[in-house]
Amino acid sequence: MENSFIKKMKKELLDQRQTILSSLAAQSEEYKKIVESGESGDEIDVASDVVDGRLLESLGAQDSNRLQMINNALDRIKQGTYGKCVVCKQDIPEKRLEAIPYAFMCIECQSRNERQNR
Repeated sequence: MENSFIKKMKKELLDQRQTILSSLAAQSEEYKKIVESGESGDEIDVASDVVDGRLLESLGAQDSNRLQMINNALDRIKQGTYGKCVVCKQDIPEKRLEAIPYAFMCIECQSRNERQNR
């Protein structure tokens, strides 16, 4: 894999990481405002606040998971193993990495993994 492609992917991964961190900071601020408002008088408002809180938490969990995958991809770049499938050790196609820069498996291994985990 060409060094210029890896540099391009590293920049993309760093950009995505920054976007997630900014989003998590904004979500945390929104959640904090919901909790601090505390002006929900009836049970419907309370239930709505709980649903809103859980939605924010689940979004945070998804972003947190993606952030971990991005950090792992950045580690693979440092180790010189970026772009290699962690299962079969074959090159991951550049088009796949452009679509999902933090992909750690080739399409075949990812498909097999998903079928096994159903």
